[in-house]
Amino acid sequence: MNRLTDTLTDTGTVDTDRISEPVHVGGPDGPWQRVREGMRARGNATVFTTWGEWLGTAVTDPGLRPLLGRDWQRYRRTADPLIRYRFVTSRLVTKFTAAAALDTRATDLNLAYKIGGRPYLRGLDQVDISLTHTDDLIAVGVSRNGRIGVDAEPADRPMSFDLLHGHMCSPAERAELERMPPEQRSAALLRLWTLKEAYTKAIGQGLRLGFTEFGFGGGDETSLLTPAGRSASRGEWAFGTHRVLGRYLLSVACHDAGLDTSRDTAAGSMLDEGFMGAVAGLLDPGPPDGPAPGPGT
Repeated sequence: MNRLTDTLTDTGTVDTDRISEPVHVGGPDGPWQRVREGMRARGNATVFTTWGEWLGTAVTDPGLRPLLGRDWQRYRRTADPLIRYRFVTSRLVTKFTAAAALDTRATDLNLAYKIGGRPYLRGLDQVDISLTHTDDLIAVGVSRNGRIGVDAEPADRPMSFDLLHGHMCSPAERAELERMPPEQRSAALLRLWTLKEAYTKAIGQGLRLGFTEFGFGGGDETSLLTPAGRSASRGEWAFGTHRVLGRYLLSVACHDAGLDTSRDTAAGSMLDEGFMGAVAGLLDPGPPDGPAPGPGT
């Protein structure tokens, strides 16, 4: 089997010792136990869902304003209903996932954004989160070991080797792809694309880092490589790719900084009570100024 064309099933190709298997969560009620188990066992967790599955909560939950916190005003100002509900759903999924990972309430967490839009949790610098969405899919990754990046694409997205290899493939990847039957190249390119997106998101570079400047090898444990095809890490990075919901490709990149081996990820253990109290005060927006907008308003 070619290194870049491992057959992807719903279980995917992943370093299962270091990356938790993605969990499908259909709404605020979970299931969240597998997220907590993944955090305890491996220090990371990834959740995927669709925005339609969370739409009822986004439209009807009377506690939406405290759940959104500082994002409430952005939600209210967004005129297009589709954009508004996709925005609110992605924020709800992010906060509920982080809350499950940290064994706390979603309303106790303060979601903020770095330059470029990457979300983070105020006062919890030990925790890294990554968000991605495509079509109706939303995926969130959480890690306490180091940086994490997630990326997803429709599994049937066509990828042209002739058009893209010069922009996204290292010399070693290009040589390997050229040896493949043409009908396999599109799937291999899509896998590479999601892996590279996940990795560059994890290191905070996004598309600023040229995709030809690093590469990946396949197999059961995907490895980070130099453009020439040599190993580019000492084992601190782990990668995985899954097919989820039968129609999306989801890749995860996890970095282990080696700074803390503690398995206690409860927010109360990671953040002092005084700061938690201050955050809770900031998140209380006071009496609402009117009901949340309904569909089409």
